[in-house]
Amino acid sequence: MDAVHAARKPCRGPGAADPAARLLAAAALKHFGPSTLGATPVNETDAKLGAGPLSGIRVLDLTVNVLGPVATQILGDMGADVIKIEAPEGDYTRFVGPSRSEGMGTFFLNINRNKRSVMLDLKQPENRATLLDLIETADVFVHSMRLGAARRLGIDYEAVAARNPHIVYASAGGYRQNSSRAEWPAFDDVIQGVSGIAALNAHVTGEPRYFPTVICDKLCGYVLASSIGMALYARARTGLGQEVHVPMMETMVGFNMLEHLWAGVLDQPELGLGYSRMLTPHRRPYRTLDGYICLLANTDEQWRRMFRVIDRPDLVGDPRFAEITPRSQNIDMLYGILTEAMATRKTEDWRQRLDAADIPNGPVLTLEQIYDDPYLAETDFFHRVEHPSEGRFVTMAVPTRFSRTPAGVRRLPPRLGEHTREVIDQFRAERAGAAAAKDSLAAVSPAAD
Repeated sequence: MDAVHAARKPCRGPGAADPAARLLAAAALKHFGPSTLGATPVNETDAKLGAGPLSGIRVLDLTVNVLGPVATQILGDMGADVIKIEAPEGDYTRFVGPSRSEGMGTFFLNINRNKRSVMLDLKQPENRATLLDLIETADVFVHSMRLGAARRLGIDYEAVAARNPHIVYASAGGYRQNSSRAEWPAFDDVIQGVSGIAALNAHVTGEPRYFPTVICDKLCGYVLASSIGMALYARARTGLGQEVHVPMMETMVGFNMLEHLWAGVLDQPELGLGYSRMLTPHRRPYRTLDGYICLLANTDEQWRRMFRVIDRPDLVGDPRFAEITPRSQNIDMLYGILTEAMATRKTEDWRQRLDAADIPNGPVLTLEQIYDDPYLAETDFFHRVEHPSEGRFVTMAVPTRFSRTPAGVRRLPPRLGEHTREVIDQFRAERAGAAAAKDSLAAVSPAAD
């Protein structure tokens, strides 16, 4: 048994409750009352899933809105037991989007599957004590508060690690915690602006514009989830927990400037920042006679085939387009030629010609077309399930495939506080089991000489 599992074992077995656990459970049940809601079931197909990559990992999730819930849903998709701690008013996204019942908006449903919901009012000392007790049983603790707020609640890294030194303590915020901006508030729109993302659109539209998706929250959520996974791997090797923090600013600047740092990589920004192919206003879906098409040639050979497809063989040997360096220098002219050519045929005609030349291409789909896309139907991406209170709804399949440890939907999105009693009772049983195991071990241990 490794150091991690040895350290966690006292938190895990069933048995008769010890006095401390009874007091904890009594306090929690007095505050919330007995639950009349059982665990949210999954459909029969998903119930047959085997253990996922993170099965056996327990996550305490204090995140709200988008970034954190995206991260913890990924952990849940991978099999982790995610316990979502919610204030009495619930996560804000519960009230975003259409709903069949209060607090179960579609935005919430889309980023909170594979979680259990426990309602705790952390303004109350007894509920903060309950949270700290639950922390002792967790592998991962995740929040999206600023550092000052976490300290005021007594759940900063130092306080949490004192209760559970093996825990992976993860958080995300707008800026680095040791910086002058540590306490600055930040949401997706703000980070799109300060990271340079919004300004990129000015090259096309003439003015800064936000991307019409919460790109920063979602991307940083993916980074947070993967960072937690790496910290868990490090703990498996060392037995040590650690703090993980994802700053949105640095994450998105790194994402944005990967190609756009350009001459800045050589510490010569005066030679130009920004990758010209990305910034040309001609880089967009091409209008055809009956719609739009997306396409991209990359290699020299693909471009030679492209010129033949558009009936411009005269460009095959043109030195302006023969290699990647001159193509980059003449990108506006090159994309302008494609723009003119694509307008002469229908989309399907172009697709057949491009497919025959093995040049990547595709149609431009609307949201409605994506919803009914035959390929996504083939892969069951829009997965239809029955929720006990919300009826039939659609959840998106986990895109990643694991051949031995499948990811998938094991729990449907929870109602507010649905699992409060279940989790408290589970904690009581685990603590009692640990005490019983300790007593049993003491009884069979040989006396010292």
